[in-house]
Amino acid sequence: MRKSKAKKRVLLPDPIFNDILVTRFLNNLMYDGKKNTASKIFHEAIGIVASRTNEDGLEVWKKALANITPQVEVRSRRVGGATFQIPSEIRPDRKISMGIKWMILYARKRNEKSMAHKLAGEIVSAAKEEGAAFKKKEDVHKMAEANKAFSHFRF
Repeated sequence: MRKSKAKKRVLLPDPIFNDILVTRFLNNLMYDGKKNTASKIFHEAIGIVASRTNEDGLEVWKKALANITPQVEVRSRRVGGATFQIPSEIRPDRKISMGIKWMILYARKRNEKSMAHKLAGEIVSAAKEEGAAFKKKEDVHKMAEANKAFSHFRF
């Protein structure tokens, strides 16, 4: 490779929950560098989740994130003249980032009043193994299962 590999930046844990995973989530939720706004939205959403489920909001969020985190994905690979969808396992940090991005994406698409309510709704539904983000994970897994025959092309 011509360039050296980029160094992983060290993330500081969230000041309220003291968790690095929360910081990663906030960084993905943030628009235009407005981390304070993203933090307010997330913490309000966790409060709403706690009131809806009568459990610890952070634990429900972690459970939801675990439920929508994919294990395998398909990657396109050109062999001869044909392009095959080859299933492959995902690196642990990529798994988490995909889960986070899906949760935020489908929360933004929900029809509810504020972003905090949208995010809370997506968290609760993902914890119950339903909702759009969970469906996305299931679709990715089905795609990998359907293309299992091409796994011998793995590189």
